[in-house]
Amino acid sequence: MARKIRMGMVGGGRGAFIGGVHRIAAAIDGEIDLVCGAFSSTPDKSKASGEDLMLDPSRCYGDFKEMIQKEKRRKDRMDVVSIVTPNHMHFAPAKLALENGFHVICDKPVTFSLSEAKKLKEIVDKTGLTFALTHNYTGYPMVKEARQLIKEGKIGAIRKVVVEYPQGWLSFAAEKDGSKQAEWRTDPKRSGIAGAVGDIGTHAENLAEYITGLKITEVCADVSRVVEGRVLDDDANVLLHFDNGARGILHCSQICNGDWNGLNIRVYGEFGSLHWHQETPQYLHFKSTEGYQIYQPSVGKLSESANAHSRIPFGHPEGYLEAFANIYRNFARTVRKRMNGEEPNEFDLDFPTIEDGIRGMQFVETVIASGKSNSKWVKFKA
Repeated sequence: MARKIRMGMVGGGRGAFIGGVHRIAAAIDGEIDLVCGAFSSTPDKSKASGEDLMLDPSRCYGDFKEMIQKEKRRKDRMDVVSIVTPNHMHFAPAKLALENGFHVICDKPVTFSLSEAKKLKEIVDKTGLTFALTHNYTGYPMVKEARQLIKEGKIGAIRKVVVEYPQGWLSFAAEKDGSKQAEWRTDPKRSGIAGAVGDIGTHAENLAEYITGLKITEVCADVSRVVEGRVLDDDANVLLHFDNGARGILHCSQICNGDWNGLNIRVYGEFGSLHWHQETPQYLHFKSTEGYQIYQPSVGKLSESANAHSRIPFGHPEGYLEAFANIYRNFARTVRKRMNGEEPNEFDLDFPTIEDGIRGMQFVETVIASGKSNSKWVKFKA
């Protein structure tokens, strides 16, 4: 198949933030074309959004059901569906797309609830189609390098993991001041049972498990609603147990006034530790009692995985959009190879999947349950 992957989008119309990020990320490598969309739950807005993107008006649909049914009948039909809606609108379009033969890439968290995530996995398994989840922070080259160094035993057996994601944009009741992004994230009907835990806590959980290769088995959580009148959590502090016996701390908050997107992780092993900060993503720090080393994209001898995801010459920072684009590129290459009857390689397959989505929803439900419980430790739900 010597052509681009054709993509349709659900959500991401006028006034949306993350939809534009997805479109840029999908376009960076020139492997994906956006050909159609249902960009809003309001048909007129959806069509207007399609006009903004200079799409064929006949392929700017009133809702995702219309898009999927009409695209299915086209000879030049879309190949994949990108879902960039609030959480409560992930499951239905993903289910319908998969059942009609379309691959899916979806924003996180994967669904509104753990039960929906498990149902979606059944559909993915049954159809055999490709499903990707945009935990985009796993796309950074130095995250790949950290993961490989841990696999190779650079820091020895992992003893402790500290992962944090502080933001400050919800330090005040922005949801009452007309902020569309704040409104749905603080609304349990659209966000689910969690606020900050679902929105950014799942990124921290995913990053910790991706880099270390470990799984969280138990949590002890203190979950708070700091801003008066807010219904969902805006701050959480979580103790972690991992499946190798390591201990951990996960902190996520959207009321840390002065912080922007302070996702960072420190992994401590018997021989040393690795430190990575999302706001300076081009640097991975190795520290030990015997020395200090900084790893950078395209500098020195790095792993094949880091090199495969490095895009620009050294001295230039790898950015958020490039990391996001790595997820889309790997997804597109996997889809293309499978459509051609070929086997994707390990780098093609390096993107978050439905299994990662289920882990994220398990994390959300377990942390919220722990926050309400008098028990010290709450085990992950099977």
